[in-house]
Amino acid sequence: MALHRHDFVESYTGLVGYGFDRPTDQATLAVYLQKISDDECVKRLLEKMSQEEMDQLFDSLSGLLRRHFSEPEYHALFLKDGEHEF
Repeated sequence: MALHRHDFVESYTGLVGYGFDRPTDQATLAVYLQKISDDECVKRLLEKMSQEEMDQLFDSLSGLLRRHFSEPEYHALFLKDGEHEF
């Protein structure tokens, strides 16, 4: 059984636009993140990105995870290794 899900993008029917209000901003980012992580989309994008762009994106994403997730959250939600519960 797959460990990762992308259910939000499949069912969200609200506004996709950034800068309206925080709930819409959060929903918009969820849609963008789920759409960009589609296997075909991310493969094509990575082929076109420079090493500098990849480095910046990696640093940004890993920094967000370090700042906002506890170690148990990181293991349970990101790694999905079953090592921790939160």
